[in-house]
Amino acid sequence: MSTYQEISSFIWKVCDDELRGLFKPHEYGDVIIPFVVLRRLDCLLEPHKDEVVQLYNDLKDTIDDVSPIIRKKTGLTFYNYSAFDLQRLKSDPNKIGPNFSYYRGCYSDNVIQILENFQIEKLSDKLAKNKKLYSLIDKFTEVDLHPDKVDNHTMGSIFEELLRRFSEMSNETSGEHYTPRDVVNLLVSLVFSGDKNHLKGEGILRSIFDPCCGTGGMLTIGKEWVQENVSEDVKFQLYGQELNPQTFSICKSDFLITGEDPDNIKLGSSLSFDQFQGKKFDYMITNPPFGVSWKSEKDYILTEKEDPQGRFSVGTPRVSDGSLLFLQHMISKMKSGGSRIGVVFNGSPLFTGDAGSGESEIRRWIIENDWLECIVALPDQLFFNTGITTYIWIVTNKKSPYRKGKVQLINATNLSTSMKKSLGNKRKYLSDEQVKQVVNEYELNGETEISKIFPNEFFGYTKVTVEQPLIENGFVKTDKKGNAKSDSKLRDYESIPLSESVEEYFEREVRPHLPDAWMERDKDKVGYEINFTKYFYEYKPLRAVEDILNDLAKLEEETEALKKDLFK
Repeated sequence: MSTYQEISSFIWKVCDDELRGLFKPHEYGDVIIPFVVLRRLDCLLEPHKDEVVQLYNDLKDTIDDVSPIIRKKTGLTFYNYSAFDLQRLKSDPNKIGPNFSYYRGCYSDNVIQILENFQIEKLSDKLAKNKKLYSLIDKFTEVDLHPDKVDNHTMGSIFEELLRRFSEMSNETSGEHYTPRDVVNLLVSLVFSGDKNHLKGEGILRSIFDPCCGTGGMLTIGKEWVQENVSEDVKFQLYGQELNPQTFSICKSDFLITGEDPDNIKLGSSLSFDQFQGKKFDYMITNPPFGVSWKSEKDYILTEKEDPQGRFSVGTPRVSDGSLLFLQHMISKMKSGGSRIGVVFNGSPLFTGDAGSGESEIRRWIIENDWLECIVALPDQLFFNTGITTYIWIVTNKKSPYRKGKVQLINATNLSTSMKKSLGNKRKYLSDEQVKQVVNEYELNGETEISKIFPNEFFGYTKVTVEQPLIENGFVKTDKKGNAKSDSKLRDYESIPLSESVEEYFEREVRPHLPDAWMERDKDKVGYEINFTKYFYEYKPLRAVEDILNDLAKLEEETEALKKDLFK
């Protein structure tokens, strides 16, 4: 077994063979994932196993902390000083429970923290009590997960495939999904290709942050993209925060295995428990949950909203969708010298909310500060757990001179390849050539069939209140000052582009139809929205009546012929 499909299928079969009846299907992931991690760690430690055990036993009574010595000796950031690994645990089936407990307790602290988040003690006790711990361990020793056999990219794909299937079994909402590699490749390409000049040279150190890091795939793919496409000499520090303890533990274990700093991965909500307060990053990439409520964090977020220096002071979106909160969070972490952000959104952040609403105010803040650089509309059916159309936003506070004051929109909705076999709701993918095509459109930054450039103010409008007089018994009602009272039933609103004069628009578009109407300018509100469908709409002329009638006549002839055949 070497491909992620083969290994994933093998592990999936283990679930059926060993867990059916003992655990509910939606609990399978809780059991299987930590054992996949343990097997991966075992395979890495195996060449050093006997040496570490001997070294620990020789030093434990004379040195308080043997960790630095063991780490230096093995070159690894973690270790296990027990005489057991999963393979050796099988030597004594009668003591599998206590021996497994001892084995996992002999890991270095960084691994023990990961296992605690997996709640492996509770799970292994249940397995041992029901005579399933031994057979599960036996199954996992059949698969070799050493990096020489299964590289980090493949291992990441295995985790993603398992998590996708487990999430489907637990009926998670469509917003709680895992980002397909093709989408991540496009995202990181857009983020880093726009900053190549700042990634070349010697001694360059850059940081990447993901506030919803999941298993850490975006972080590692971002790093790999730069080293493969720009420069091998760039050094990266990777940072992430994750709410889900399971995916947090996978990310930390992956960082341990690949030599990244696992202490840079934090557990908890980025919105209400920011563990990187005051820290700034060069690059930020994320795929926040779509359409997920922030009601449980409402009190904290609204309190911070009242702070003029708070992340959410400009406004908050409706409670049912916290997507824009994550973008505000990342903007607060932009460096004064310049940072770049790439984020995947659904359609809601583009247009939800009227002028003056939280969403509109956030869009206004971003666009009027000239931070919005580009938005790419992606094809539908790209994600595992949802078929909706999605968008990549590129936000930066260091636009190139030729991009200043402008926003590029790329309509890539027709750039996709059909999959031979669907994976959940994912029926399409972006080929390498299609990713390159989108990146090329971005880099050219010109007007084409799928790329348009607009000035920032193009997306803004003034919402003007239009009043009409209140008429009773054929007379206009007035107030004490003699001014006409307005009829609330006839009140209307006009959305007037910022590029136009409000007065001229009113005289041209409203006055000819409502000669007695007037504007209440003190009620003006400025709003911003982005309407992809409108900007890329292509008019298709209706078919000629003659052609339609001819087609109908042909259908009638075919129908009559079928009737004759039936009654012969």
